[in-house]
Amino acid sequence: MNSLALAIIGIAMMGAGYLLYSKFLGKSIFRLSPNYSTPAHTMEDGVDYVPTNKYVLWGHHFTSVAGAAPIIGPAVAVIWGWVPAFLWVTIGTVFFAGMHDLGALWASQRHRGQSIGTLSGRYIGKRGRNLFLIVIFLLLLMVNTAFAVVISNLLVSTPTAVIPTWGAIVVALLIGQAIYRFNWNLPLVSIVGVVALYALMILGDRVPVVLPDTVLGIPANGVWIILLFIYAFIASMLPVWVLLQPRDYINGLQLFVGLGILYCSFLITRPDIAAPALRDTVPEGTPGIFPLLFVTIACGAISGFHGVVASGTSSKQIDKETDVRFVGYFGAVGEGLLALGTIIATTAGFKTAAQWEEIYSEWNAGGVEAFVQGGGALMNEGMGIPTSLSGTILATMAVLFAATTMDSGVRLQRLVVQEIGEIMGVRIKAIVSTIIAVGLAFGLTFSAGADGSGGMTIWPLFGTTNQLMAGLALAIVVVILTHLRRPTWPVIIPLIFVTAMSLWAALLQLKSLFINQNWLLFCMDVIIVVAAIWVIVEAVGAISRARKQAPLEWSDEDVDAPLPEHAR
Repeated sequence: MNSLALAIIGIAMMGAGYLLYSKFLGKSIFRLSPNYSTPAHTMEDGVDYVPTNKYVLWGHHFTSVAGAAPIIGPAVAVIWGWVPAFLWVTIGTVFFAGMHDLGALWASQRHRGQSIGTLSGRYIGKRGRNLFLIVIFLLLLMVNTAFAVVISNLLVSTPTAVIPTWGAIVVALLIGQAIYRFNWNLPLVSIVGVVALYALMILGDRVPVVLPDTVLGIPANGVWIILLFIYAFIASMLPVWVLLQPRDYINGLQLFVGLGILYCSFLITRPDIAAPALRDTVPEGTPGIFPLLFVTIACGAISGFHGVVASGTSSKQIDKETDVRFVGYFGAVGEGLLALGTIIATTAGFKTAAQWEEIYSEWNAGGVEAFVQGGGALMNEGMGIPTSLSGTILATMAVLFAATTMDSGVRLQRLVVQEIGEIMGVRIKAIVSTIIAVGLAFGLTFSAGADGSGGMTIWPLFGTTNQLMAGLALAIVVVILTHLRRPTWPVIIPLIFVTAMSLWAALLQLKSLFINQNWLLFCMDVIIVVAAIWVIVEAVGAISRARKQAPLEWSDEDVDAPLPEHAR
C-alpha cells in the first residue's frame, strides 16, 4: 500500500466529515444559533470568560486536547498492523470524536460554561455528579503527571528542542499583548509568530541545551519537571488571554505547518508502507486487538479528556454559538490528521519490514521515538530538511502539544478542586486550589525518586479512564437531547460502542492488576469502574425520566438553559 493513497483517503474522509456531517449535527441535532448570547459575553470577567476569535480559540482547543496522546497512541497501536489503526482513527474522528467534542462544547456553553461534571449534577443528580468528579479528578492527575515526564524525557533526549520549547512562551506573551492590548492585525501577528517559532527551532538545532547529569543531586529529568510545574502553576493563574490562549493559538498554527511539511513529504516521497496491513504474529506479551485498540488510540479517534477541556475552558471563550462547530468538530479533525500522520510516519518511515519489526519487537515499543525517527527520515528525503533539524521540528511538535495540554490540565484541575470545595460547602480561592492541584501532581511525580518517574505510576489507567470519561460525557448529551426531544442516535451509537469497549478493557486490566498484585492501581481501577458504571446506570434512569416529562424549550434569550423538572 502506498502511503500517499492512505493520506489522501484519510484527509478526504475527515474533510467530508467536517463539511457534511458536522453541518448536519450543527443544524439538526444541536441547532446552533448565531443569536444566542454566550457566557463569554454574559459572564465576561477578563480571566476565564473572554469572547474570542474562533480561529484563536480553535488554536487553544486543538492544542489543549491534542497533547502527546495522538502521537503515542497510534505509534504504539500500529503493532497490530496499519489497517486497524487507520480505520479507527478515520471513522472515530468523523463519527465519534467530532460529535463528542462539538456536543460537550455546545452543552457547556448553553449552561454558563459549566463543566461536564456540574452538568451531570443538573441532569442526572448529585450522586452522579460526585462520582463524575472522581473520574475527572483522576484523569487530570494522570495527564498532568505523565505529560510532565514525557516532556522532560524529550528535552533530555532531544536537547535541540529546549530553546524552541521555552522560547515559545515568550512569543506567546508578545502575541497576547499584540492581539488584545494593541489590536494588531491577526493574520500579520500570526505570520510573524509562526516565523519566530521556526526561527527558534533553527536556533535550537544549532545550539542544543544539555543540563548537567545532576543539579543539586537532582537528575536532569527531575530538574525539567520542577521547572515545568513552576511554569504550569504561573500559567494557570494568569488570565487566558495573556498566555494560555495565544500560546495555544500560535502553537496550533506552528503545528499545522509542521503537519503540512510532514504531509508534503508523503506527497513527494510517496513511500510504500513497510508495516503489514494486519500483523499475523505479534510479539509475545502483546494484548489482543479487541478491545485494546480502542483504548490505546484514544486521542485521534475519541477522547474523554476533550470533553473536560471543552466544558472547562473552551466553552467560556465562545464568541458566537455557531463557532462551536468549527472549534469543537474541526478541533477533533486537526487531532485526527495528527494521528493519521503518525500512522504513516511510523509505518512508511522505515525502508524495510525488517527495520520496522526491529522497532516493534515488543509491546509498547515505538511511541514518540518511532514518530520522530520515521517522520524525520521522510522529511529529510522528501523536503531536503537535514535529519537533525527534522528531528528537532518533530520533537518540538510533540513537546509543545504535551506542554499546552499540561497548561490546560492544571487550570482545569484548579477548577475541579474549587468545584469539589463548593460541594463540601467550602469556598476555595484560586491560588489555594492551584497549589492543591500542582502539589498533588508534584508529589505523585516525585513519589518514586528524584528523576520524576513516579509521574507514570497511574498512567496505565489512562486509556480506560479516558474512554470511560468519553462515554459518560456522551451520556450527559443524550439526556439533554432527550429533554429537548431531539434525535439522539448520532450520540447513542458512539456511547454504546465506546462504553462497551472501555468497560471490557477495564475489566481485563483489573484481572491483570490482580494477578500482578499491583494493589494501588487495582484499587484505583475498581473505583473508576464502579463510578463509571454507577453514572451510566443513573444516566439510563435520567433518560427514562426525561421521556416522561414535558419537553424543555431553549430560547436564545436564556442566560442559562432551563432545568428539567427533577432538578427544580
